[in-house]
Amino acid sequence: MPTNHPLTADDRAAFDADGFLLRRGVFSAQEVAALNRIVTTDPVIAESVYGREDAGGGLTELALWRDLGDDMFSDVAQSRAISDPLEELLGGDISFFHAKLTLKRPHEGGAWDWHQDYGYWYRAGFPFPDMASVFIALDPSKRENGCLQVIRGSHRMGRIEHGVNADQVGADMRRVDAALDRLERIDVEMEPGDALFFHGNLLHASGRNTSENTRNVLLCCYSRSDNIPFAQNAQTRLTAFEPLEGDDIMRHADRPIAREKDFADGKPAVSV
Repeated sequence: MPTNHPLTADDRAAFDADGFLLRRGVFSAQEVAALNRIVTTDPVIAESVYGREDAGGGLTELALWRDLGDDMFSDVAQSRAISDPLEELLGGDISFFHAKLTLKRPHEGGAWDWHQDYGYWYRAGFPFPDMASVFIALDPSKRENGCLQVIRGSHRMGRIEHGVNADQVGADMRRVDAALDRLERIDVEMEPGDALFFHGNLLHASGRNTSENTRNVLLCCYSRSDNIPFAQNAQTRLTAFEPLEGDDIMRHADRPIAREKDFADGKPAVSV
């Protein structure tokens, strides 16, 4: 059964100190199976996926969208399982920013350089780092297939300068090396349905997929609703939403993704 109990004082303290909080079993096996079915069979997803190469030529596939609609991805993004804890962790009402799939195929899924999500979102015009991502494992996410790596407490370093490295937006490696010298690097191994909540300034990366298995992930990204970007456009739109109860997550499990969904066109975007 999903584990959607309220946050404890220890949970909130851990997020503030570490920059992340791992919650096990947030989504059920049935919900994960339905999401994976959409990922692997929906033609609109297949048409919307684009690739990003790491420095060694490994390819990770992405599909990114900026809207909420009548589909299961949107229902997950609006679920109380995400919104209730995240509002506590960010200290206020949240709005949806965007969501994406990152797909690492067996033996060829690429790595992601160390970066902060806010290192990219800052450039888009968000004035404050009151932003977070929720990494939802659709497959077992392990060291051998490129699980998320984080540097515990690195969000307290503030925003780090970022530059484009090949197809990716990476953090200044002098700062990353300083963080690695002083702070703990963690491989965040997860099971399907687990969710990692992490701060927009947390340094994170992922390795290549050297295994026989896929590493599929759904990432949902949010901002505090009062963190209005000064450069407002289609790429920085925030969408308010009413949280959905857990029983509603499966309501669109068999509905195809609408061709009108607001997918990105393949421009660089941070991911994991």
